[in-house]
Amino acid sequence: MSVFKGLKPILYGGHEVWPLLEGGKGVAATNHMSSGAWAAAGGIGTVSAVNADSYDADGQAIPQLYPQKTRRERHEQLIRYAIDGAVEQVRRAYEVASGRGAININVLWEMGGAQAVLEGVLEKTRGLVTGVTCGAGMPYKLAEIAGRFNVNYLPIVSSGRAFRALWKRAYHKVSHLMAAVVYEDPWLAGGHNGLSNAEDPRKPEDPYPRVKALRDTMRAEGVSDEVPIVMAGGVWFLREWNDWIDNPELGSIAFQFGTRPLLTEESPIPLAWKDHLRTLEPGDVLLHRFSPTGFFSSAVRNPFLRNLEARSHRQIPYSKVEAGEHTVQLDVGGRGKNFWVAPADLERAREWVAAGYVHALRTPDDTVVFVTTEERDTIRVDQADCMGCLSHCSFSAWKDHDDFSTGRLADPRSFCIQKTLQDIAHGGDVQENLMFAGHAAYRFKQDPFYSNNFTPTVKQLVDRILTGD
Repeated sequence: MSVFKGLKPILYGGHEVWPLLEGGKGVAATNHMSSGAWAAAGGIGTVSAVNADSYDADGQAIPQLYPQKTRRERHEQLIRYAIDGAVEQVRRAYEVASGRGAININVLWEMGGAQAVLEGVLEKTRGLVTGVTCGAGMPYKLAEIAGRFNVNYLPIVSSGRAFRALWKRAYHKVSHLMAAVVYEDPWLAGGHNGLSNAEDPRKPEDPYPRVKALRDTMRAEGVSDEVPIVMAGGVWFLREWNDWIDNPELGSIAFQFGTRPLLTEESPIPLAWKDHLRTLEPGDVLLHRFSPTGFFSSAVRNPFLRNLEARSHRQIPYSKVEAGEHTVQLDVGGRGKNFWVAPADLERAREWVAAGYVHALRTPDDTVVFVTTEERDTIRVDQADCMGCLSHCSFSAWKDHDDFSTGRLADPRSFCIQKTLQDIAHGGDVQENLMFAGHAAYRFKQDPFYSNNFTPTVKQLVDRILTGD
């Protein structure tokens, strides 16, 4: 096998590894088989520590059930599941790797009980985990926790500004364990994306100047060029990143692959999910803001996502008193609600009700959305069953600390993310669940490597990536 020109191993955790990271994809979409195989191929495998599966005596995944009466009790159960599952996945991945490559874990700082989960996993996997990747928020405490357990940490950021804030507040105190900085493209990566309020979701920016700005920021803070920046989001062929490798402007560069490892023999996602990936066209992955985290998020635009789009379109503003354009009372969608709306919106609401969307549900933004009886009932049950999987959840108004409430109205335009991710990962309908993917997923259909329904092993995929393809 010929290795793409300029690509050299890096030193990580005391071992030489290829500068190729497996993206740590959420609930059960990356497990010990995929991450262990990635490490065995000489790269850095990543076990997702976001509600990972644990197993019974027969090797079957243990269903994560929450019979507890209160949300706080269910949240405590979720933390126990998360620690048990991630520990099991790390131990198995380490065995699969057989001493080659390295094993990281990935956590979302915005997941419920993130600090307790991370500490619980690291306590029980000493010597097995080389590093922790962490994003979806501003994880200031990541460096402190890494220092306590003497593991590397790799913060995930989407701008030099975000890195500077983390560095100034906390990371400079544990600089020796910051093994890399992951730049996650906020327009192209799958899962949750770090778009700031100053950035337009409809106008993707070239990653090169943004990564150069990140490197300039790191240099200004005294961080060595030997600390790699990991390019994540939109990476497919390394030959397309030729100008990034051995580029003195950028310093050491590594690459993260999140979407391509989904379609491998070892990938734990169900066959229906894998098959659907082969059918995608450009534009079939949507950057949306329906996630209960409040972050932008990228997922396949299937009927599940289209329904959320349609629900958000069936939305009108209201006021509790007659004011401005709000000159008529809403007379459909529910009884006893003193809602004043614009005349044109009243006509739209009547049309929606006539079409079967007979319930008007309030949102935190002084609007109402119109849903069917079935949708309303599902929303209410899912909100009531919340197990606190996020530190702040807009869908259920849960918060994992202080008074355990965000203080805002629960938002019916969102959904229970734990429910849908668990369902799709364990064989649920790929059309009626959230299906994460990066925006380059359409390339499965175009790349000749996957022709004739070929599904590579992780080793075959890594070998292929190393050639530049």
